[in-house]
Amino acid sequence: MHSMIYLTTLLSPCRYSETMVLEKPIIIDCRDHLHGRLCSIVAKELLAGQKIILVRCEEMVISGSLVRNQTKYAQFRNKRMNTNPRKGPFHFRSPARMVWRTIRGMVHQKTARGQAAIGRLSTFEGIPHPYDKMKRKVIPAALRVVRLKPGRKYTNMGELANSVGWKHKE
Repeated sequence: MHSMIYLTTLLSPCRYSETMVLEKPIIIDCRDHLHGRLCSIVAKELLAGQKIILVRCEEMVISGSLVRNQTKYAQFRNKRMNTNPRKGPFHFRSPARMVWRTIRGMVHQKTARGQAAIGRLSTFEGIPHPYDKMKRKVIPAALRVVRLKPGRKYTNMGELANSVGWKHKE
């Protein structure tokens, strides 16, 4: 009886199988999405085996004013190795790398499953050549206009990155 259950679970299409690719990569336009909400949804999909490409990461928003988020990022940048700061932790200034690091913290990246999930993620500022002609998706559960109360302050990720040393904001 036990072997029959095992066989039926093997034959059924399992969403969380590590070896199968679910479908073609999903390209998500990050413009006006809330940072943490989008990252958590993306992390869950990556762990499920989906390849995801995030474009326009500099247009993503974080709730709270620019001054508040600058202060929080300054405190984060203070965290370093006492004896040799060159060994880490590293504080990325690029919005795409900030998003990548946030998602890395949401998957268990020290396991093989987590490393494979992070390998399925690509993040970009702007929309690079192969993806500019492809259909981009929006995640309604993470949109600022849906989730943030009107009148609340929010920070554009590109402005935050620019204020901490990112040199490529046009």
